[in-house]
Amino acid sequence: MEQQPVTMSDVARAAGVSVTTVSYVLSGKRPVAPATTEAVQAAVARLGFRLNTVAQSLRTGRSSTAALIIPDIANPFYAELARGLQDTLRRERLHVVICNTNADRAEELSYLDDVVKRRLDGVVITPQWLVTDDLDPLRAAGIPVVVSADTELSDLDVVRADSREAIDQAVGHLAERGHRRLGMVAGPTGTPNGDPRLALYRAAARRHGLALPADLVVRGKHTREAGAAALRRMMSRAQPPTAVVCVNDRSAIGVLEAAEDTGLRIPSDLALIGHDDIEVASLTRPRLSTIRYPAYEVGSTCGRLLLERLGGRVDPVEVALRTRFVPREST
Repeated sequence: MEQQPVTMSDVARAAGVSVTTVSYVLSGKRPVAPATTEAVQAAVARLGFRLNTVAQSLRTGRSSTAALIIPDIANPFYAELARGLQDTLRRERLHVVICNTNADRAEELSYLDDVVKRRLDGVVITPQWLVTDDLDPLRAAGIPVVVSADTELSDLDVVRADSREAIDQAVGHLAERGHRRLGMVAGPTGTPNGDPRLALYRAAARRHGLALPADLVVRGKHTREAGAAALRRMMSRAQPPTAVVCVNDRSAIGVLEAAEDTGLRIPSDLALIGHDDIEVASLTRPRLSTIRYPAYEVGSTCGRLLLERLGGRVDPVEVALRTRFVPREST
């Protein structure tokens, strides 16, 4: 005879409490006396009870799950962001599922569709190709969205980098060392929100009297391979740069690798600056100068904003997290 599954009523009888009390202990939604909590947990362990989260979701309309949609799971920046988000949401018993889009619009849209179909509680996303109308199905379903990026998407909570001062310091640092001609490994062309970091570097170059000519701005994916290819292209110009700045640290590491392959010495032949300060930036040789953007804090802030939305906040909020220039051996 097939054994019947253990129910919450079975746990309640074994612990000598009500089903409601068992529910409070398991959900954490209301405080329960320590002795009662211990009795319920002991009964759960003794009986082997497992909470049916699917049934719970159907009853409550909540999945206790949020999606983190990111462009590149291989980028250590997003791993640290995910940790900050998870640490924040887990305190409120929300789980995080990670969705990697490979910076592809079709994948972004596919994951958003899954969020609606699976009735997830919220989304944190770093979009590459989305426009405002793409989020209409989530708005219609009442699913809150927090964006981690500089974006033109409207009526959303946004966590972004405030890098103006840090980038200005970085360019000033290069100017003090005699550099007058910059190259930049920038992000892909055609994205709806443009390339805010490129705009900041252009403005800083003007303030400090440095050239950042269009033929030394090479666009591509935020990868090591793109960084390496960009450096080779820049150095083939009639007037190559004496310093290169990058949209992120992964592309900067690609520049380091290509420089070594072509016999360029960093920083004596070419100065180099990344962005984000992922852990490996301080482990390269030479160690990479970069703009530190606190990935863990980005994730935890996104989590806090998502919880506020789930708690009833309506008006959108924008949080700008300060970055700072970290000079190391590559400049």
